[in-house]
Amino acid sequence: MEHPVPDFRIGDLVLYKNNQLVAFNKPAGIPVQDDTTGDKSLLALGSIYTQSKLQVIHRLDRPASGVVLFSKTQNALVALNEQFRSRQIRKTYLAVVQEMPPAPEGELKHFVGKKSTANRSSAEATEDPDLKEAVLSYRLLGSSDRYHLLEINLITGRHHQVRAQLAAIGCPIKGDVKYGARRGNRDRSIHLHAWKLAFTHPVSGEAVELTAPPPAGDPVWEAFAPLLEKH
Repeated sequence: MEHPVPDFRIGDLVLYKNNQLVAFNKPAGIPVQDDTTGDKSLLALGSIYTQSKLQVIHRLDRPASGVVLFSKTQNALVALNEQFRSRQIRKTYLAVVQEMPPAPEGELKHFVGKKSTANRSSAEATEDPDLKEAVLSYRLLGSSDRYHLLEINLITGRHHQVRAQLAAIGCPIKGDVKYGARRGNRDRSIHLHAWKLAFTHPVSGEAVELTAPPPAGDPVWEAFAPLLEKH
């Protein structure tokens, strides 16, 4: 099934840039890297925009939106990869779910594995040598008439981790039919947004925290906008 490709100007998506790094607020529907669809990727468009050979530091699922950081140099790539490996980087997501989680805040621990044929991960409660440990913490930020907004902090980074773990507790993300949502969004997006990314600049040593506003024009995100202004 084809993904609708949103209309945008790459320059309008820039959150942060310098000689070593560039970050974009990725729209839902754009792949971070080239994939089998042949659609233009954020990597390709960003490389043209910056006139640099950008390199991928981390990934974000195509139907999700939010901050994605790329390196412009090999040294920056190595340094940021090490920060990810040693869990020095803090990634904070927003997720809209229809079901109330079992507690207003908590930590989820599962064991996940990728089912390559379906590009899907399963999250199991019991340990298995073929699965990898996945841990996140969540906090309920607020609720509307129909939906609940969760702040998610990733402690590990696994394939489809947030999507699989929330589904495992009966709280699939809005629009995420792959993980049990009752219906999809019209544009095939899911209401998962990479909100904040905190890291140490590889050259200056400066502490950097990037914040990507949720998609404009989406009534569900806009309903939660006043709440996010407090955070």
